Amino acid sequence: MTTRADGIERYAHLWQGTSHPYRWVIWSGPEETMVFDTKINCPECIDDEAILREVLRRMREAGVPESDDYPGRPCA
Repeated sequence: MTTRADGIERYAHLWQGTSHPYRWVIWSGPEETMVFDTKINCPECIDDEAILREVLRRMREAGVPESDDYPGRPCA
């Protein structure tokens, strides 16, 4: 059986082992706050709102950068 903890722990790479430059950042976009992957230049999809809130909390606690500015490179 999958538990909520299992759901959160599968995203542990988002807040564990962080280093500079960060691959994962928190982007507070115009309509929502999301996890953004700067390597592939797109948001990480986390559909469950409760899990997203906990992932964001853990990322903030780990010191992952957060900004209102678009964190990726320009799209072609």
